[in-house]
Amino acid sequence: MKDIFRLDSDPSAIAEHSIESKKVAILVCTYNGERFLREQLESFINQTHKNWSIHVSDDGSTDATLEILEEYKKQLGDEKIVILQGPRQGFAKNFLSLIKNREIVADYFAFSDQDDIWLEDKLSRSIAQIPQTPTSKPHLYCSRTKLVNTDLAPLGFSPLFKKRPCFENSLVQSIAGANTMMINNAARDLMCRIADDALVVAHDWLAYLLVTGCGGQVVFDQNPTLLYRQHEGNLIGANATYKNQVNRILKMLSGRFSEWSTQNLIVLNSIRMELTEDNRRTLERFEAARNSKLLSRLYLMKKSGVHRQTLKGNISLVAAAILNKI
Repeated sequence: MKDIFRLDSDPSAIAEHSIESKKVAILVCTYNGERFLREQLESFINQTHKNWSIHVSDDGSTDATLEILEEYKKQLGDEKIVILQGPRQGFAKNFLSLIKNREIVADYFAFSDQDDIWLEDKLSRSIAQIPQTPTSKPHLYCSRTKLVNTDLAPLGFSPLFKKRPCFENSLVQSIAGANTMMINNAARDLMCRIADDALVVAHDWLAYLLVTGCGGQVVFDQNPTLLYRQHEGNLIGANATYKNQVNRILKMLSGRFSEWSTQNLIVLNSIRMELTEDNRRTLERFEAARNSKLLSRLYLMKKSGVHRQTLKGNISLVAAAILNKI
């Protein structure tokens, strides 16, 4: 009875106990990931937060990926690892197939790549940053990453963003990789409303757009939560090196960014009435800017408040607006 009384009367103990009780579904997409998969799975096992289950959607691996997963399933049990067949339509659709799978029940959902290594406090730190109430409000946690090569030698860090995460930023930038993200059920419900046949640029960008657009809260943790491998198999990679940053600017100015914007806007318009009134107005101004002549375009861009996180990023955004590549 003494221990129970102490827990009930100590707010910090109550909070810690509440975090420990929260179930996290770790959503993993695999495709020929035998090279690094074991290390990633071991980093799940080594988490300080132990109330988790792994749900893997494999997109047709032809290497030993499935054998490795089955090995860990035997070791950990059916309740800890569930292996599913992916839709084989690319990584974004694969992750969305997991998010939309209502048989996966949890308090929180954490995305994971097949080749990273999580720091042992990743889950506990993520949960602690997501408010317990109100549960009806969408929340998203994300963070920086520590960049490493294939042998885990340090390469630096992903970009450090200091501006407040918001819808005006999400329209033109995704601030963190999905491999760092955790969302609550309200945010998951938003992602489930997206049509199965929607063209999704990236699931992490989609999550950022939906949560901020619908009045939710995004926390960007400036401290890394994982080791992010940079190798030839990365589909996207981190936007940290000068070369990568230049490539992204060139994509913006080439018209590729405009294509991404169009796809994102189609998705946002499908849930337009879920957006807050202010964000609907921001969206309208951004859409109008994209279809206006130069002076009106620049005025509406400024009026919308749309911006990127850094001075360099905003300069490239203005250049893209001038060239009508937004």
